[in-house]
Amino acid sequence: MSPKPDHGEQSYRGSGRLDGKIAVVTGADSGIGKAVAIAFAREGADVVISYLNEHEDAKETEHWVQEAGRRCVLVAGDLGDPHHCRDVIATAVDEFGRIDILVSNAAFQMTHDTLEEIADDEWDMTLAVNLSAFFHLTKAAVPHMPPGSSIIGSSSVNSDVPSPTLLPYAATKAAIANMTASLAQLLADRGIRANSVAPGPIWTPLIPSTMPVEKVEHFGEDTPLGRPGQPAELAAVYVLLASDEASYVSGARVAVTGGRPIL
Repeated sequence: MSPKPDHGEQSYRGSGRLDGKIAVVTGADSGIGKAVAIAFAREGADVVISYLNEHEDAKETEHWVQEAGRRCVLVAGDLGDPHHCRDVIATAVDEFGRIDILVSNAAFQMTHDTLEEIADDEWDMTLAVNLSAFFHLTKAAVPHMPPGSSIIGSSSVNSDVPSPTLLPYAATKAAIANMTASLAQLLADRGIRANSVAPGPIWTPLIPSTMPVEKVEHFGEDTPLGRPGQPAELAAVYVLLASDEASYVSGARVAVTGGRPIL
């Protein structure tokens, strides 16, 4: 990618806000997930990284986690498969005995100008990877999450102001926001918090790989800040929601949108 995304490799400085915690981060081979994994490690967390098949990218994230002095476990596979979702959680529990933080971040999108262009199997896959995986991961993780744990879903500005060309993706992001709000209420008596983050246009590999060239060239210019965000610019929000500092923050959705409001 040109320019290369900033995941905080050279900029993020930790201060022990997640010391001793165990985190599972999906889609952490690149983009927002990679920035979150790096930040979590520099804040003192061990990290289980779930990714599809981008092994070299995942190894690079592993390098940064290990450079921070934390353990990193890589788990490759398709989160569209409920069995694999359960395997990710089982691996984390086998390696660390518990889960303190679950970040459901992996996502798929494609741009289409007409409804007819959206294939049935693409619709099904988008829901499976973006939304159903969040359900299966959470259901498997909760029995292993002690009081004080945190669940974070990656929603989107598209959850409230959907782009017509991203219909399946936008629908899943709205559902993630809704599901997270339900989880906050459903899991409160167990001491588990649930929140979501709503990014605006963020410069990740998902953008040039799924959008027309002309849209990529001007990506993010329509925000009040006039540019796309970098993955590193979201990391601190995920750290806050994962940390004990946010002990009374549950059911929230935090916008990181370059000034574009969410409803």
